[in-house]
Amino acid sequence: MRDFSLADKFFIEFDKAINTLAGKANFRAETPGKDFQDDKLDQKARAESGRLLRVNHCGEICAQALYRGQKFSSQNEKTKEFMEEAASEETKHLGWCEERLAELNAKPSILNPFFYATSFFAGLIVGAKTDKYSLGFTAETERQVMAHLNEHISSLPIDDKKSKAILEQMRLDEENHKDSAIERGGEELPRSTKTLMTLLSKVMTKTTYWV
Repeated sequence: MRDFSLADKFFIEFDKAINTLAGKANFRAETPGKDFQDDKLDQKARAESGRLLRVNHCGEICAQALYRGQKFSSQNEKTKEFMEEAASEETKHLGWCEERLAELNAKPSILNPFFYATSFFAGLIVGAKTDKYSLGFTAETERQVMAHLNEHISSLPIDDKKSKAILEQMRLDEENHKDSAIERGGEELPRSTKTLMTLLSKVMTKTTYWV
């Protein structure tokens, strides 16, 4: 296996970031709820669903960046493999959200590049800590993502069954990621860390809902 230099690794990550933000790195798995129709959705309902999907799309952008940052700085090969696998699995969520945004005539957040960069560097810091802490951070991230998904599922317009099916499948996948991280030894994080994560998450959700 080729031993990449630090500069090579940064260029690889930069390329992955560009492709992710441009929508070129997404694995197009079959979209949940594809057989549901939108004929009952009025313009107001479409706009609300579009805002909620935009938030979740940015969340998946952040997850990609976080996992890749953790992989980059981790010293444990098994943890690196887990982060790579998790990031790869998340690409289907990006594909679903982008597809749904287009159907709703909504656009991704213009803040995605900022949140990708912020999440990547957060992942670098977390990944450099112990594997138990890094995996615990992943588990807590997924817990908070699931909480947001639950909130958004209940907030969707009642006739938007397609978006609901997408978010419900995403919730199941995120739960699997959480469980996998815990099974691999992820530890419970300090309350202060959880609180900071929640505050930062709220900044992302509140801003990307509108822009």
